[in-house]
Amino acid sequence: MKDILLQTAWSPPRQLSQSQHQVQSTRDADFAYEQSPDFIDEVYDTSGEQRSHWQYLLSSMASLGGDAVADRQRKALRILRDDGATYNLSAQPQARRTWGLDPVPLLIDSEEWSGIESGLIERSELLDLVLKDIYGPRDLIRHGVLPPELVFSHAGFLRQCQGIKMSSGQQLILHSVDMVRNVRGQMCVVADRTQAPSGAGYALENRTVMSRVLPSLFRDSHVHRLSMFFQTLRLKLAALCPNNDDIPHVVVLTPGAYSETYFEHALLANYLGYPLVQGSDLTVRGGFVWMKSLDGLKRVDVILRRVDDYYCDAVELRSDSQLGVPGLLNVVRSGRAVVANPLGSGVLENPALLKYLPAIGKFFLGREPQMDSVGSYWCGEDNDRQYVFDHFDDLIIKPVFRRSDEHSIFGAQLNSEEKTALMARINAKPMSFVAQDYIQPSNAPCWSKDGLIARPLVLRSFAVANPSAYTVMPGGLTRVGSKGNKIITSSQPQSTSKDTWVLASEPEKQTSLHRDAGAVISESADQGMHLPSRVAENLFWMGRYAERAEASLRLLRTVFMQLNSVEPLSPIARNTLLNTVTRVSTTYPGFTRTDINNAEAIEKELLEVILDENRAGSVVSNLQAMLTSSEEVKEMLSGDTQRVLNDLRDALADLGNALRLGLASAPEEALDPLVTTLLALAGLNHESMMRGMGWRFLEMGRTLEKSYQMTSLLQSSLVVELDESDQAMVLESVLLSFEMLVSYRRRYRSRVEVKSGLQLLMVDQTNPRSLQFQLAALKEHLQGLPQVDRAIGLPPEGRCTLEALTVVQLADLTQLVACEEGTYLRAQLEQLLNRVQELLETTATLISDKYFDHQTAHQQLVTDRWEDD
Repeated sequence: MKDILLQTAWSPPRQLSQSQHQVQSTRDADFAYEQSPDFIDEVYDTSGEQRSHWQYLLSSMASLGGDAVADRQRKALRILRDDGATYNLSAQPQARRTWGLDPVPLLIDSEEWSGIESGLIERSELLDLVLKDIYGPRDLIRHGVLPPELVFSHAGFLRQCQGIKMSSGQQLILHSVDMVRNVRGQMCVVADRTQAPSGAGYALENRTVMSRVLPSLFRDSHVHRLSMFFQTLRLKLAALCPNNDDIPHVVVLTPGAYSETYFEHALLANYLGYPLVQGSDLTVRGGFVWMKSLDGLKRVDVILRRVDDYYCDAVELRSDSQLGVPGLLNVVRSGRAVVANPLGSGVLENPALLKYLPAIGKFFLGREPQMDSVGSYWCGEDNDRQYVFDHFDDLIIKPVFRRSDEHSIFGAQLNSEEKTALMARINAKPMSFVAQDYIQPSNAPCWSKDGLIARPLVLRSFAVANPSAYTVMPGGLTRVGSKGNKIITSSQPQSTSKDTWVLASEPEKQTSLHRDAGAVISESADQGMHLPSRVAENLFWMGRYAERAEASLRLLRTVFMQLNSVEPLSPIARNTLLNTVTRVSTTYPGFTRTDINNAEAIEKELLEVILDENRAGSVVSNLQAMLTSSEEVKEMLSGDTQRVLNDLRDALADLGNALRLGLASAPEEALDPLVTTLLALAGLNHESMMRGMGWRFLEMGRTLEKSYQMTSLLQSSLVVELDESDQAMVLESVLLSFEMLVSYRRRYRSRVEVKSGLQLLMVDQTNPRSLQFQLAALKEHLQGLPQVDRAIGLPPEGRCTLEALTVVQLADLTQLVACEEGTYLRAQLEQLLNRVQELLETTATLISDKYFDHQTAHQQLVTDRWEDD
């Protein structure tokens, strides 16, 4: 995804003449936006006049009309949903909330932004000096500028990071700042984010969407672009490489798909061109960090982390963490890998530090910082604590260390008992609390069904280190409160966001993320070849779960049709088909139970096979597992694929009601949307995915599962001989479920027979659903995989697949359909299918051991490479 801006010949941002104002006065009446007397407003100055840089935007939106603006908002939300832009709530990891975007951007003119930018650069440089000092000489403590308790009592201070330095000048690589306007109308800092600052990716997504839904307005407003910020970030990460490699290997470390901001992690990884990895994808061996990829272990030079520092190393930091890389800190300490932001940088997020920034600025710079910080009072100091108790109703109380289960508290919202309890907590642990003056956020216009309304906002801007100082993202991410009340927190579940437009006063130099020759492009030219094993595994299982669900849906759809057909099924044919449902879906005991022998019990069991999400093998369970796998590889999926997955989620949400309503007439029709969506997904993957390792593992999972499902279907439906009419009905149902009945009738022009059916289902090379066709495809995919064990000849998984394919190719259909003397069992057919299933299971295990778990081959590989180094 790119920051799209069609650059045209520059002209000043458009302003409205007096005549234009008069012509549009009627339309503007429908878009009346009035300043609240109790709030500072972004649109109006202190005299109540509308600021000039807002006039063109508001007038243009008025000329569009309310219906058009509402339509643009719907388009924006649809694009966000199709892009998979979500903000996942920690308390509800299964709840996916589409990212909210208001169609009215926040505007900042270039002159004001110049001052803000200068203040942010200075602040980043100052915090970088603080970080170096805290983990270095600690002059701030020795000279009494900072109380030692403020630093050493903070959970973000990591003693293990003492003395660790990057070779580059700055230690603080990324820095974000939350700002609101103070009573003087100037931007004031309320918080710094220095661990793994989030929001830059959402700002990029907002910009991409706004440039699509309001292209003319965006182009005419001459908005500063964001690409320079991300280009600087990429160049800086490449420059951090400690191993003097011509092509540094950079990865983005994410906690995983349940992270609130996982979408942003995937977006940044794609935009920057780096692999997105989880802690399990990395390992420490031989004093280096390695990424487990399909073709071996690849050394990692730089890690852009989105994991909080105390989770990054289970050996030296938090022992129960599953999100980091055991031994990482020791590698960083030795200078063989770099983590950005550095481990331990969370100490700068202490809100009590804001109280001491003026003194810190004088110590390091000889002056106080240009940009004001909110008034802060650390309860670890007696005078400050008493001030907090005396002015409780006017302050916001915060923990000095952010945790997911602790939030800021506005003193005025507490009753007397709650105040007493909170004061007792503060007295018990005074160094753990800080209070800040409440600054009433400014308002800005937001779109609603009633037109433009005022909502409070917080602006988060971002800075990234460059060779000499810091580069600030023009604008940033604006979060908007859901209600026009006084209290606003950026993490409100119902809050939305705005694109932030800094309007240019002069032409901007054109830049591109991929523009600089050589260095920018080559630094990760081969990284796309190194697919993390976790990604390959999730693609593999995404394919398998999709085929499991499709096979079950097709069979269930056929069973519903046959149960409700004009010609009723005989009890034997009915029971055979129902047992086939249980065996193919593996929802045991299912129809193997003898008590399911009437229509009501059958209907109940069929519904559970489809809808019971807690039952392994059910349709819903398989589809949810497939969607979970797709979330883990979001960065690998195209926009069209994401749209299909969204359609699948919608169909899945409506399945229960649709199925229960359809039971009285045609229940199979309720399953049609899911089958159609799965077919669309398969088609997209086949037509749109690059024929790389990701596609190969996805298709390998599909072909392996199709082969397995076919053997299960044949085992349960054809191994036991039935009388002629029942056998014909069962075989016809099998052919119908795979949409082969018409092809069978055209080819054989006779009543369905087992031998002819097996020829079509098992050994027909022209039938893409036949067992032989799928085994041949699986063999071809395996031949395309990288061989990391240096074995001579066919690898074990190749031998298994070749044997399975050979067994099917050499099968004598006449002997397969013959029953053992004195029995109704087709023993040779059963033996063949059992052997093929066994080989398929072994193949799946071998693939997992070799490419996903790295049990043997990768250990030999890293040993050899370590010896070479």
